[in-house]
Amino acid sequence: MAEELDLVAEFRTDTGKGSSRRLRRAGKVPAIIYGAGREPRALTFNHNELMKAAESESFFSSVLNVKVGDNVRPTILKDIQIHPAKRQIMHLDLQRIVEDEKIKMTVPLHYLNEDICVGVKVGGGSVQKTRTEVEVSCFPKDLPEYLEVDLANVELDQLLHLSDIVLPAEVELTYLIAEPPRDEAIVSVHVLRVAAEPEEEVEGEDVGEEGEVPEEGAADSEEKSDDSGE
Repeated sequence: MAEELDLVAEFRTDTGKGSSRRLRRAGKVPAIIYGAGREPRALTFNHNELMKAAESESFFSSVLNVKVGDNVRPTILKDIQIHPAKRQIMHLDLQRIVEDEKIKMTVPLHYLNEDICVGVKVGGGSVQKTRTEVEVSCFPKDLPEYLEVDLANVELDQLLHLSDIVLPAEVELTYLIAEPPRDEAIVSVHVLRVAAEPEEEVEGEDVGEEGEVPEEGAADSEEKSDDSGE
């Protein structure tokens, strides 16, 4: 089960782009919290504290307990906006959760035993991952921090699919419970094929001064011209 992280926030009443820019200059992060049948509320977080929390992988797949004054509301992260050039969080979207309602959450995949994988050690292949995260559906108390995929016995040219992931009790993959199910590949072991480089052209011995091959019979014509001129 994923751990729970505590975050301290404040309510804010002023909204808009200008207000958000002022908050960021003051070291704050604007955010919105919604869901659970209640009205959305605008919040702010301390940027440095939030950035420190976000350095952990579990921040993105855990229950986040947002504390405002004496009130604590469990939430999950639905969206985060990062500045494209700076180490700065620009905005957060948080969804309130209740313990008896299922949630959908993206969690990372942790691939184990790549170094002793049969297809790598014996077959000489390489591990190629097509998925590094998956979406799960479960109750908040059952939310996994991550899911593990053991590669030890994966052979050369073998594929593993979503259905090969060992899931905790009460946790489902949204792709597999969809209609129709989508059992996509997540990882494979193959020998990497390297394309052969084209061979360099070898210059002919009878190439002319400007790189052109003389036409057949050209030399004989020149000799005949010389003879006739004597």
